[in-house]
Amino acid sequence: MITKNTTLEKIMELKNGEEILHKNYVPCVSCPMAAMEMSTLKIGDVCKMYKLDLEKILTDLNKTKNGTK
Repeated sequence: MITKNTTLEKIMELKNGEEILHKNYVPCVSCPMAAMEMSTLKIGDVCKMYKLDLEKILTDLNKTKNGTK
């Protein structure tokens, strides 16, 4: 299960993880500086920093992880 404490590195390993982050306007995916921190950046912290809808992103990611999307 993907939670607010899941790192971007783990999310990027999901089949559609990068696509879902892009769709939800997560800027860290294309940020050169974030590339060095993917193993420590947590999706909850990123959403808080950029005022993104954490619940929607988690729902989208968990649907993909469970094979329903």
